[in-house]
Formats: sequence, structure tokens, C-alpha cells
Amino acid sequence: MASTPAPNLAFFGELLVRLSPPDKMLLRSARSLDLAVGGAEANVAIGLASLGRATRMISRLPANPLGQMARSVLMGAGVDCAHVAEGEGRMGLYFLTPGAGLRASEVVYDRAGSVFARASADDFDWDAVLGGATHLFLSGITPALGPVSSALAIAAAKAARARGLSVIFDGNYRGLLWAAWDSDPRATLSELVGLADIMFGNHRDIALLLGTSFDNDGEERRRAASAALFAAFPNVQVLASTARHVAAADQHLLSARVETRHRVAQTDEIAVSGIVDRIGAGDAFAAGVLHGLLRSADDLDGAAKSGLALTALKHSLPGDASLFAQGDIDAFLSGEFDVRR
Repeated sequence: MASTPAPNLAFFGELLVRLSPPDKMLLRSARSLDLAVGGAEANVAIGLASLGRATRMISRLPANPLGQMARSVLMGAGVDCAHVAEGEGRMGLYFLTPGAGLRASEVVYDRAGSVFARASADDFDWDAVLGGATHLFLSGITPALGPVSSALAIAAAKAARARGLSVIFDGNYRGLLWAAWDSDPRATLSELVGLADIMFGNHRDIALLLGTSFDNDGEERRRAASAALFAAFPNVQVLASTARHVAAADQHLLSARVETRHRVAQTDEIAVSGIVDRIGAGDAFAAGVLHGLLRSADDLDGAAKSGLALTALKHSLPGDASLFAQGDIDAFLSGEFDVRR
């Protein structure tokens, strides 16, 4: 009897440099900037690598010190970068003004014409970059970059399905990116979701896909949205989402939900206060849920709790990615909040 291969997760998307004013200053008054490496897909890869999972990044970086720095950050976190190619051109950037109190965080993109955004499907040897992988993770950010990137994301998902990989898609709707060109996000994202086995997204993502709205609130709205998604997209077998209520920039209420066509796991709501950095919290959630599902595909409750733990912990960590291990998740779920000595 053939053994099931160990999970090997491939992540396809753009690596970015994040620049932020220190001490929660406004960008327009800052005279220095803190630097971090980001990118939704890379964040999930780092989160899972920190949990001991085999992960690889598929991307393109500029052949300059910024590209080398981004590569070193991923490799230092345990992500395989053998399929991160180099090319001529620039690194994508984004500037984050961190929120404080009742002031929301704000993002300014500077990523047009980056090496990755200029890449096409012909730039990737899909047999090579996907060889040996069991899953492909991609998000709605890549197709939002422009028509070439939109076609590239669809080509990546189709290549994965043709080679028997499970496709994981995170909606990650970015209105500012879609609005920058003559785009049709509903059509593009619907094609990608149609190729996915697992989706991360909430009722707003589903409303966009289906061109409808869900008028109820809370549990009823989530149930109606998931039923509509499963009916419209027969390939999708798992849907995962968080519910977030923002009281202030550093005080949120969070809960997590993981469901299949026949079962639902919903966590209690928890308070997250003293937030250091919420960017990448959704990516940490995705890493936690996937880690839980890879441990036991039938344990939806465990996957939801793992996702909630990792997203809550990420709020305590500067930068874009979760760096927590299984022991950190276990301590969080057991309520160990005092100093561990």
C-alpha cells in the first residue's frame, strides 16, 4: 500500500518590503522608516515553517540587495527559496502608517512595475516549481496587480490542479489595487475560487463573488454566506474565516470559524488588547488553520482553535509574519499568559 506523501506546501505570490514610521508616527512627518519583509503568501509560508511544516516560495525578486534581503528573511525562517527566481527591475514596496487609539492604520502601495508584477506564466516552469508539492497556496492579491498578473494567478492555479495538488485560496481583496486598472475582480476571483479546494474568506468576499448581499447578522449571516458559496463552487470543500469587531486600533474582538459542506466549528469570541501590529494577522490565521487541518482533516474544532490562537498571538509581534511554534499555540489555548520560566 502506497504511503501518503508528507505535506509540502508551495506558496505563489509577491514578496514586498514594508516601510513604517517608528513610534506610530504619521508617514508625512516621519524622518526614518522601519523595514520588514512582507507579502501575504510569504507570511503564511513563514507561519507554517515556524510550525515545522515543509514550505516553499515561488516568486521573482530583483537581482539587487533588496531582493537578497527578502530571500534571506524567508530562508532564515525555514522557507525553501529554490524556486524564487531573480530578474531585472524593482522590488515592490508598501508603506504602513500604524493605527493608534481611534486612528486606523493606512497603507500606501508602491509596487507597480515590480519584477513579480511584470512576470507572466511563461516565466515559470510549473513542473519544476510544483514538483513534489502537495498543496498550492495563492491569494487574491496577485490577480489584483494587473491583467498580466491576473492571468498568471489563474495559470498557477490551473497548473496545480492539473498536477493533482490541493489548491488553497485566500480572498485577500485589495480594493486599492483593483481600482488602479480596468479590472473585473468578481470574474477573476470567481475563476480562482472555482479552482480551489480550501478558501479563506468571509461574507464580504462571498458577496463580491456572487454579486449579492447577506442581510442578516452574526451566525445567520455567516451560515447563509457559506451555504451560498458551497452551492456556487462545487470544488470548495472547506471555508475558514474570522469575525473581527474593532473597538479601537489596539483593542479588537476575534472569533474563528472553519466549516465544510456538512459541519461547522465556531470558536468563542476573545478580546485582543494591547495590539502591537495587526498586519499579517489574517495570514497567521490561515497558517494556524492549515496546520490544524494537516494534523487532522476531520478536527475542524482543532483547526479553528489553532487559527484563532495564531492570529491572536500575531497581534503581539511586530512585522508581517507569525514566528510562533506549536508550544506557543498550546500555551495560548491552555491560558498560560504569565511568564514562562
